[in-house]
Amino acid sequence: MYVSKSEGANFWLEVLSDLQNRGVRDILICCIDGLRGFPDAIQSVFPETSVQLCIVHQIRNSIKHVGSKHQREFLRDLKTVYGAVSKETAETQLDALAGKWGEMYPIVIKSWRDNWERLTEYFRYTPAIRKLIYTTNTVEGYHRQVRKVTKNKGVFPSDTSLEKLVYLAYRNIRKKWTMPLANWSQISQQLAIKFGERFEIM
Repeated sequence: MYVSKSEGANFWLEVLSDLQNRGVRDILICCIDGLRGFPDAIQSVFPETSVQLCIVHQIRNSIKHVGSKHQREFLRDLKTVYGAVSKETAETQLDALAGKWGEMYPIVIKSWRDNWERLTEYFRYTPAIRKLIYTTNTVEGYHRQVRKVTKNKGVFPSDTSLEKLVYLAYRNIRKKWTMPLANWSQISQQLAIKFGERFEIM
């Protein structure tokens, strides 16, 4: 666990460097939120890592800038972009989205275009792997459960007291982690083919 008063690219660079110093040799794929500088921090320490921006974060950020009366229709059109079968098809659909909504919501279209390479990294993989890496929701679900424990405590006398509380919360949360990852046997075979010697099936 790492404790910091602020979350930024420099903090994550320290975390990644520490992980490397403690023996982490490689990271295959990272799915992250849109924190500025985070992809560069990852690839400065683990240059071969594939970085995917969270599609769910991007959708949420997009819909905040769309008028309520257009949101349902816009989301339906947007789904043809991120739900496309290939990156090439997604690019065609993004052009169609821009043609329909670009004049009304240029900031939204610009955000997708500016982040396009990181948002479409998952198209390099099979549908089973895509489902695994397109969102950070699993990690955020864990964070929500930790926040339930910490938010009512007010001020902590030290970082150590916070770490102890989070650790105890984690012990309770992990008891619910009983289900194996769906289709892991298939996914692990696909990862082994994709990454070769970088991926070992234990």
